[in-house]
This record gives sequence, structure tokens and C-alpha cells, in this order.
Amino acid sequence: MAFNPADKIQDLQYFGEFGGVNPSISDSSTYTFLSAKTMFDTFEGNTEGCYLYSRHSSPSNLYLGEALAAMEGTETANVTASGMGAITAVILQLCNAGDHMVSSRTIYGGTYAFMKNFLPKFNIGTSFVDTTDLEKVEKSITEQTKLIYCETISNPLLEVTDIKGLSAIAKKHNIPLVVDNTFSPLTVAPAKLGADVVINSLTKFINGSSDAVGGVVCGTTEFCLSLKDVNNGAGMLLGSTMDSLRAASILKNMRTLHIRIKKHSDNAMYLAKNLEQAGLKVVYPGLKSHPGHETLKKQMNPEYGFGGMLTLDVGSLEKANRLMELMQEKNLGYLAVSLGFYKTLFSAPGSSTSSEIPIEEQEAMGLSNGLIRFSIGLDNDMKRTFEMMKSCFKKVGLMH
Repeated sequence: MAFNPADKIQDLQYFGEFGGVNPSISDSSTYTFLSAKTMFDTFEGNTEGCYLYSRHSSPSNLYLGEALAAMEGTETANVTASGMGAITAVILQLCNAGDHMVSSRTIYGGTYAFMKNFLPKFNIGTSFVDTTDLEKVEKSITEQTKLIYCETISNPLLEVTDIKGLSAIAKKHNIPLVVDNTFSPLTVAPAKLGADVVINSLTKFINGSSDAVGGVVCGTTEFCLSLKDVNNGAGMLLGSTMDSLRAASILKNMRTLHIRIKKHSDNAMYLAKNLEQAGLKVVYPGLKSHPGHETLKKQMNPEYGFGGMLTLDVGSLEKANRLMELMQEKNLGYLAVSLGFYKTLFSAPGSSTSSEIPIEEQEAMGLSNGLIRFSIGLDNDMKRTFEMMKSCFKKVGLMH
């Protein structure tokens, strides 16, 4: 039977302390030991199965981590206080001073800024390449390269990574492939395609209600334990652990993830098709015109569609801003960063979520200042929504 992440989540069942249908929340910052020797062993590195201090882990975090590991098809997972908390911990766990990494050129602006501006402080270098060109990726690998990093569907250009192809290169050079799957939970399972570590920002689709910030690292038990090591674990020492109350809240929202992702995808596909038919410059992986369409089809679970993200290039920042303001006035969504909310969110990434990337590099990768990134919401009637949108498009001269 094919791997279906939603079924794996559904098969997990926890009882609360008093028989509750939700697991009890562990509202403790520290935990008692039955013997002094157990505490000593924990500080010596034998931490598996032990609760020491909530920065290390907690039962609530463990429940959420198990659900996310089941979703991604990995041995285990560590949850973090933010997506960036997951990304930075993984990179600093795998790289030392003098090391090098290869990264996709189109990635979330915060990730780019960390690699480009922050890591040089530790003499860690990054080569930013077009990861859709496997030959370029392999040519960028040096003796000092310790990992390859990419996003399944890139932010914000929606480029599609051939994860199997990248994995083959990573394995050939005996280095791990780290994949950020934030734009495509359930749609793609990178670990099943050869990724060694899978990262998600839980803030987005997985939580789905724009009321929490969180992240996760999914991987082998050995790697996830190394992140929590009290002596040299980047997750433990950098203090990026998630709060138990947030973990419990996100776990409850995960129960509806499969329903939400299908609706996000259906709505995005409807809008993308109609925008393309109207002659607008829309990019969506579900369209046959998308360069990565066939690549995504080969590695996706078709039940969950092509995701809820699309972009529209309207030609100028002024026109983009005016269009977004009009759509917000019409209650069609919010002019806001982030994604995965029940309402549509839209922003101009060149001046917001990707503003950390220098203008000349934005231009080189094809990120125009008139590009709008849409996170399509859970509208009940997308035909009605599109009819309302058309009046906004007409006012800015995109439709007649």
C-alpha cells in the first residue's frame, strides 16, 4: 500500500491522563527523577525516553513530534519554537567552522539571510545555485561541503525540486540532503524520496490558524537525539524548543490538515486556471505551463493536489500594492505575510518576505517587483471569490 501521510496521522491515538480524547498538556518546566543515577545518565547523553527540562523536551512536544514524524515518514521528529529555530539548529549541527553548504537560490528570505549574512561569522560558506539544474548542484560541491539544502516548492518563485535527483547526488558524495517542506505538507513526502532531514514551519499550513509559531525537524532517531544532546546539541543549546501549550494546540489542528490541504489545493487550481485563461502571468505548479509540473506530478501524492500557493506578476510594485489594497477592502483576504491561513493572504515578496535578498540577485533569479505571492484560503465558493476579484483586477487595468 502506498504511503499516505494523513492515514499515518489518523492511526496515532493518545489518551489524556484521565482518559481524555486529547493528550494531557505537560505544564512543567522541569521533571523529577526516580534516582540520582538516572539524572546523571541523562547529563552523560543517555536522554532517550527521559524528560529532563522543557528546553530539552516535554511529553506535549513528544506527542506532536510523533505525529509529524508519522506525516513525513521519518523515525522521529523534534519540534521547535519557530521554523527558523529548526533550520538554524540543523545547519549548525551539521556544519563546523570552515565548512560549506550548497543551497537553492530561491528560498525563504530569513533562511537566505541566515546563510548569506550570519553563517560567515562562523566561517561557514554557502553556494546558492539553481537546484532544478542537477549538474550545477553537483559542480558546486567541494571537499568541505557538509549538506545540500532546498525547498520542495520554493518560496516565493514556486520552483519544484527533483528530490530524488538531489538525493542521488547527496548520497554519491556522502552528505545529507535537507529539505524544507513548508509549502507542500501531505502533497510531498521528501523523506520517502531520499531526503535525510525534513523541516517544516508549523506556523503555516500545518497549524493553519495563524495563531502560533513553530517548526519541526524530522529525521533519524540518531540525528534528532544529537540535536537534543545536553553537551553539543544545537537544538538544546540554542534554546529553540517549543512551548508545551503551543505543541498541544498545533497537534489538535493537525487532525484537520488533510481536509484543509485538499481545499487549499482545489481553490488554488480553480483560481490559477481562470487567471491563466484571462491572459495573466500566473505561476502555479498545477498548471501544465509550469516548468516543474511534471516533476511535481512524479513525486506528489495526487490526493492532496498541487498546494495552496500561487504567484501573479502584475508588472510593477505600485500596481501590486494597489491590487492587494483593493482585495483587502473587498474582504477577499489580508495584505499580510505568512501562509496557510483560512483566509487568502497576499504580499509582494520582493519588498517583504524576500527583501533580505539584494535587488540584483532578485532580478537574476526572476523575482520581479510586481510579483504577488498568494496563499489561497478555504473559501467555500471559489467561483464567487473570482468574480469579486475580477472587479479589483479591472480597477488596476489587468482586465477589461
